[in-house]
Amino acid sequence: MTDSVPVRCPACRREQSFTPPTYPCSCGAPLTLPVLHDSSPEEIEHRTWEATWVAANCAACGRQGSWPQPEFGCPCGALVRVPVASAPDPTERAPATARPRNAAAPAAGPPGRAVLRPAFQPVTIRTARDAVTAAAQYLKWLGFHGVRQPEAGQATSGVDLCGPGVVAQVDPTTRPTALRDIECLWLNGLNESAVSVFFSLAGYARDARARADALHIPLFIMDLTGTPQPVNDPADSLIRVGPPER
Repeated sequence: MTDSVPVRCPACRREQSFTPPTYPCSCGAPLTLPVLHDSSPEEIEHRTWEATWVAANCAACGRQGSWPQPEFGCPCGALVRVPVASAPDPTERAPATARPRNAAAPAAGPPGRAVLRPAFQPVTIRTARDAVTAAAQYLKWLGFHGVRQPEAGQATSGVDLCGPGVVAQVDPTTRPTALRDIECLWLNGLNESAVSVFFSLAGYARDARARADALHIPLFIMDLTGTPQPVNDPADSLIRVGPPER
């Protein structure tokens, strides 16, 4: 369990107990953002997309990702940003066994057919629209054709992208994706007889991850470079063998 740290509100100067957030790295290990004990928290007056994210390296695999910047609401009404340690160069820390960013995950069991692809060309994420664009490009890279955003009159709740044999949702928020979002996407995929694929910038709640595994929904997490990384076995399989034949 993550230990709480004392943090002083810059507005009222009262000391608060703050528990650093823990997120799931795409390698499966928990990543707790390293709060700086000797730095001064800042009051958030104006939000920007870039300031909402912070770079951190996973201690297990060495991969660097962008994660929601830690913050808390003080009882005085101030919204406070908590400083974290800057991520060191991942090339100096990553173990030899760490998975390359654009490489497919190793298969478990029989190899089956393997799809050879060129390196994925990511789309830098600065806005929520960029996140959807990056996900669409990745689905095309995986082998889904005709991927597009639903037209205004055809938009379905819980679907940000669709195409022949696929529906996808993109969660660009700074909170882990919830169970309800996973189930909503699964129902849409069931109605369309399509593969359901989920992309999230902040990872997945534990119950959401468990339900996705049970329903065989591929889960990906994206950082601000726009390169999705697989989170579960269905995602690894989708990378390895591509979309099911129709």
